[in-house]
Amino acid sequence: QVQLVESGGGSAQGGGSLRLSCVASGGTVNELGMGWFRQAPGKEREFVAVVSWGNGRTSLVDSVKGRFTISRDNAKNTVYLQMNNLKPEDTAVYYCAAAPFGGLSTTALHYPYWGQGTQVTVSS
Repeated sequence: QVQLVESGGGSAQGGGSLRLSCVASGGTVNELGMGWFRQAPGKEREFVAVVSWGNGRTSLVDSVKGRFTISRDNAKNTVYLQMNNLKPEDTAVYYCAAAPFGGLSTTALHYPYWGQGTQVTVSS
């Protein structure tokens, strides 16, 4: 059973930066597709970024391209989401997710393992 623990959320002003971390236990990061999703109040959970296992390919939603970067450290079983030039519309609870596949799924239903979420609040 894979367990995921996020950290690094908090408050930032518009234009600022935050880095989220997700530590996986019960599995190894390089054998899992790892994704980040977010959910704002009153909205559905949406895909943000994913890094595949194996060759570490990445995919990001258009609204964060050029601002966010997803990466992983296999030695630390950790995946990161570096968020730069934050905007108020980035405010949400961010969730780390994992799945035992090698692709780049953007669909939440494909991920059986989820962290508890970490709040990110961006003020204008």
